[in-house]
Amino acid sequence: MFTVLAVIILSLVLPVSLWLRVCWFRQQSEKMEVRASPLSLAVQELLANAGGIYLSLVMLISFLKIDIPEKTVIFGVGIDPLPCTAIILAIIQPLFLRLFYKK
Repeated sequence: MFTVLAVIILSLVLPVSLWLRVCWFRQQSEKMEVRASPLSLAVQELLANAGGIYLSLVMLISFLKIDIPEKTVIFGVGIDPLPCTAIILAIIQPLFLRLFYKK
């Protein structure tokens, strides 16, 4: 009996609580200007570059019909080599840009 009553109360209070929170967040967001931090922009760019590199690698491998292993074990951890390669290339990309475009 108590469990049913608690579930009914929770199902009535939860949507109201969520609605009030959404209204509060909307009200607060109108008061302040939202700016992206340099760290969030850098992470966003890193993931975008890694995604582009990954898609290019997938197309290259499928075009050349190269067989690559599903998983590679490094230090006891199974890693998919294609996304790992894309992330590593995206991480080292700024280093090469710094070398080629020295000012």
